[in-house]
Amino acid sequence: MFSTSHIEISKSALQNNYTFLRKLIGKDVTLSSVVKGNAYGHGLENFVPLAESCGINHFSVFSADEAFLVQKLKKEKSEIMIMGMIGNEELEWAIQTGVEVYIFDLERLEAGFAIAQKLQIPIKIHLEMETGMNRLGIAKKDIFKVFELLNKYQNCFILEGISTHYAGAESIANYVRVKQQIINYKKIIKQFKKQENPIFIPKKYHTACSAATIAYPQTQMDMVRIGILQYGFFPTQETLIQYLRDNKTHIDPLKRVLSWKSKIMTIKEVETGEFIGYGTSFLASQKMKIAIVPVGYAHGYSRSLSNMGRVLIRGERMAVVGVVNMNLMIIDLEKMQTAEIGDEVVLIGKQGEQEISVASFGEMSNQLNYELLTRLPVNIPRKVVE
Repeated sequence: MFSTSHIEISKSALQNNYTFLRKLIGKDVTLSSVVKGNAYGHGLENFVPLAESCGINHFSVFSADEAFLVQKLKKEKSEIMIMGMIGNEELEWAIQTGVEVYIFDLERLEAGFAIAQKLQIPIKIHLEMETGMNRLGIAKKDIFKVFELLNKYQNCFILEGISTHYAGAESIANYVRVKQQIINYKKIIKQFKKQENPIFIPKKYHTACSAATIAYPQTQMDMVRIGILQYGFFPTQETLIQYLRDNKTHIDPLKRVLSWKSKIMTIKEVETGEFIGYGTSFLASQKMKIAIVPVGYAHGYSRSLSNMGRVLIRGERMAVVGVVNMNLMIIDLEKMQTAEIGDEVVLIGKQGEQEISVASFGEMSNQLNYELLTRLPVNIPRKVVE
């Protein structure tokens, strides 16, 4: 209602992907559903309850604002883990609600312990260790200071996990770097175990994102943090090929969860020799019938898809012609003379035997799957379908 397009989230596709992932990681490994970036554009409001209905009870987010939204949507027993930004003023909320928090520097560790001590409620922490990503993570030089603080504030925390994040596990070009990170992580764990105090033993060791889960199975440990795989996409074509090769199959085991659809707004004819749309980027070389679709770059359909994009109408692949406008695009109806106002237009997804994949969409607009999905505006209505 009152929208120019809508997004459909497929329950059966998501269940298929979780079934695949469960077989991949085993029943004893926790699967944390990464729902940062509005659940990779799929929409937190629909996705969190849907994931729970498929058996998920642990969610990873980037920041406190995302955690706050998930907290309102999730069931009581589901856990939330903040992997990135949370201000000191938000730590008190996290401690009181039992939200798990990544600790990647001494300042946050000390602030968390101070608030936990004041509240007399332990803070649930995951210590993120720097192993070679050089982004977030406790530096090697600070480890003994961490040990000192853990000993000092033994009653102020629950050590939920010790983690790291691998730099470029989705590409064989980073193999040496990732392998060194794995070695570095193991050395750090040995240092923790040497402390001979149960408070230094975490509930979970976890290091694997989607790419590492596929490319480096030994990194799955106690928990995997799965983002892009659950939504139906391999992190890169390289990781898909590796999976197919290792499993001696030619079938992609994942199903795309998201479809994006609109409708034909109006249809008109253009005479030979007339330009279509803004500027002079497309000249009608013959008499043409065109459809206007009310989706443009303001809705997340990239302007770089001008004269390049494709959509599906009545099961046929149709070309975007002219410049993609802020609020609409123009479609060449040469192959579909019978199209009518109100016909469904698939921007991403399947129609009949044809499909517009996010990958092909992304390649045409020079965007990654991740980028394209998370840029889909929050105000496009999402609905769950079977």
